[in-house]
Amino acid sequence: MPAAAPVVISGIYPHLCMFNEEDECGVGAVVPWAGRLWVVTYAPHKPQGSTDKLYEITPDLQAVIRPESIGGTPANRFIHRESQQLFIGPYAIDARGQVRVIPYSRMFGRHTGVARHLTEPARKVVYATMEEGIYEVDVQTLTVTELWADEQRQAGRHANLPGYHGKGFYSAQGRYVYANNGEHGAEAQRRPEVPSGCLAEWDGKAPAWTVVRRNQFTEVTGPGGLEGNPAGDDRLWSIGWDHRSLILMTLEDGRWQAWRLPKASHTYDGAHGWNTEWPRIRDIGEDALLMTMHGSFWRFPKTFSHRRSAGLTPRSTYLKVIGDFCRWGDRIVMGCDDTARSEFLNRHPLKGNLAAPGKSQSNLWFVRPEELDHFGPPLGRGAVWLDDDVPAGTTSEPYLLAGFKHRMLFLHHGGTQELTLEVEWDLDGSGQWHQGQRLVVPPGEGICLFLDDEPGVWMRLRPTGNATRLTAFFHGRGEDRRPARADARFDGLARPHDMRCSGGLLHARGEDHRTLRFLARTAQGEVGVYDLDGELRLTRTNDPAGAAWTAKAVALAPPLIRMEEGAAIYTDATGRRWRLPVGDPAMSMPGPLGPERVCREVCTERNLLNVAGIFYEMPAENAGGFPKLRPIATHNCRILDFASYRGLLVLSGVVPAASGPHIVRSADGQCALWVGVVDDLWFLGKPRGTLDVWRKKDLAAGEASDACLMTGFDRKTLVITHSSQTAARFRIEADIAGNGQWAKVFEVEAPAGKSLRFEFPLAFGAYWVRLVPQTALTASATLSYD
Repeated sequence: MPAAAPVVISGIYPHLCMFNEEDECGVGAVVPWAGRLWVVTYAPHKPQGSTDKLYEITPDLQAVIRPESIGGTPANRFIHRESQQLFIGPYAIDARGQVRVIPYSRMFGRHTGVARHLTEPARKVVYATMEEGIYEVDVQTLTVTELWADEQRQAGRHANLPGYHGKGFYSAQGRYVYANNGEHGAEAQRRPEVPSGCLAEWDGKAPAWTVVRRNQFTEVTGPGGLEGNPAGDDRLWSIGWDHRSLILMTLEDGRWQAWRLPKASHTYDGAHGWNTEWPRIRDIGEDALLMTMHGSFWRFPKTFSHRRSAGLTPRSTYLKVIGDFCRWGDRIVMGCDDTARSEFLNRHPLKGNLAAPGKSQSNLWFVRPEELDHFGPPLGRGAVWLDDDVPAGTTSEPYLLAGFKHRMLFLHHGGTQELTLEVEWDLDGSGQWHQGQRLVVPPGEGICLFLDDEPGVWMRLRPTGNATRLTAFFHGRGEDRRPARADARFDGLARPHDMRCSGGLLHARGEDHRTLRFLARTAQGEVGVYDLDGELRLTRTNDPAGAAWTAKAVALAPPLIRMEEGAAIYTDATGRRWRLPVGDPAMSMPGPLGPERVCREVCTERNLLNVAGIFYEMPAENAGGFPKLRPIATHNCRILDFASYRGLLVLSGVVPAASGPHIVRSADGQCALWVGVVDDLWFLGKPRGTLDVWRKKDLAAGEASDACLMTGFDRKTLVITHSSQTAARFRIEADIAGNGQWAKVFEVEAPAGKSLRFEFPLAFGAYWVRLVPQTALTASATLSYD
């Protein structure tokens, strides 16, 4: 009898899940080689080895743990074409799949990159560690020569670069280029705007490295990808960021140039650099390369250069944390960082005392190439200047507008006189700049420039006078064509008025159980204790002590988000208040199983937030936290709990008659769970809902409303009524950058005795908005999101 096909759910094969005994288990590299897929996992800080493994995945999807495994924190991969060897982590694998090991005693550090040797490329490669260790390795003998000492060791010559937490490493144009994305110190663990990271170069001979730029950088690569650049094409690219936006650096003909791109997600921010894992630019067998950065899949042209910069566009947005990816057969294989035993700095009051997963684990995600265009709609937010003092005549770095249907530029400054800015456009990516309009920004007021109909790939700005605290912030998004109704894959989840369903608390167990614990119950009471295993069998178990521990360890947090006047309201520890919309009025009340989980980490170091029928992505506090959240989908389902397990997202809250490929029913038929991948959530229903700003509230003149969420929704409408006998004026203020700075963006007049309906322009973007009445009155106001 032929072997049964392995279970696969949304591109996840549960049996391929990888575990370790460390605080984190991420996938650092995935490379097809010698007829197999080779994979290494990593622990968070293990320069001398760990319980992580080297995996050999066979074509029939069997995972072989190689006995040569020594673990560590590896994310490097390089194919040495002359010797036909794959260098991945501390391993050298030949064309027959034979593995040799370079022990950490000879090459200490967290291996992050391998580059083609500048002067002896046929005989040697050069390794880099996350702490600036640089080693020369003979590809035949694996003899190691230290060129620069890892900063964790006192002896030897040190690079002493600013920043730390190295990521990318590559060689081109007679130099090695090294990127790091972090900063030591308590401030870097708290404030994402702290100066951090660097991009640096070394010619292989000089006594010191040269810092190219003092910002956070990750990937460094070129047209040659994993093999190093071919003769005749030695371009180099590096992607990074600061608190303003993404930064793309290009090296061509010995000259560096910078470009700015928007961010879809802020979960990767954080001056310490821990939240990014390894963004990549890599060949996936298509006309363009694929780039992952700050939650977007990007189409990156293979021809990208100073004079051919068109074609760099967003494909879609995603939620998974991806450490590496490759094309293997007819799939794109993503190596992910799914579930960490340590949540590091990602604690939050909305989680309460929720226990972290018991065992670190991650998996591979197999995606059809065409799916890359159909996850979340493109979303981009970023600035060229953010509250910066800018001298007269300073030209901004080019900012990408191509690929976003709806686009807006917001300008504001802190000076006392009008400020004029000149606009220039690169219409076709040729590097030829064309004069646009001159913009006059009054003091103390912001202006919004809607750019939907403007041609051009890149835009740049230049103030004609000295600018004080200048902000030039862009919002862009693609068309959101998702229907309101959930995709059929979610059939079986309990809807708002379903009184009969099973649900319960979930927890990925520790020790060597490798199962997910489920405390099942219905509205009538406890059903039992169940475990979900790697073959997705849900089995009842007799474990009263373990059940009692789980019930306490993963109990729902005290409710810090409360329902009030048609909105969900969160007040943080400092007294700041935010309002979120309600997906369905029924979702403002407890369901048949009582309160439901609000917040949990389901991808390493970022949070899934579940409020009033809407799922959100929320960054860790050190990456912006609650003010930088974005909506994913309006689900309007009675989801009691959610958790990550073997690379899957597991939801509890399923009706008795549920069936289908995403429903796992217990062997005794008494309960069920929904299983999928976190990026299935994009198909759960377009973000929508209503939010009452005020309900017949007595207001003083100038009394601002709470902050109301604006980002990530498609069509936004405001309706205002009031009690005044005459027309009343209201300011609409916006927090454009999500940093708590408010500026007037619109002013509206509501007639007496009638409601005012104001539709925000499709291109308008902001993180939050609030209303401010000009006179004392009683008013009601509602925001609708469609």
